[in-house]
Amino acid sequence: MDLPYKSCFGMGGIRTAGDLVARAQMEKKLRIHEAKAYVAKKLGVDAMTLSDEYAMTEIRKKFDIGLIIALTGYAKGLAAKARIARLCDFKINSVTKLFEKTSVNSA
Repeated sequence: MDLPYKSCFGMGGIRTAGDLVARAQMEKKLRIHEAKAYVAKKLGVDAMTLSDEYAMTEIRKKFDIGLIIALTGYAKGLAAKARIARLCDFKINSVTKLFEKTSVNSA
């Protein structure tokens, strides 16, 4: 994921939507503009909003998909990744493995 992260670095990573765009590039095999459009559609915003730090903080709170600073009451770590996977239709290995383990243990 080196190259997509580098190309999305200017978007601010988790401060904005750079992490989501990079993942969309890698997993969905999209170019950066297509990946931005994909993520924007999933979040219900326009592509320009993806690089707005304030707007994305509010959107990340709304969808509970992780923040740059962990706040009480909001998802972090694997919980945030699970929400991202569900919201953006991504296959995240750590989330998949967690669900596999929990479904085996709960059966």
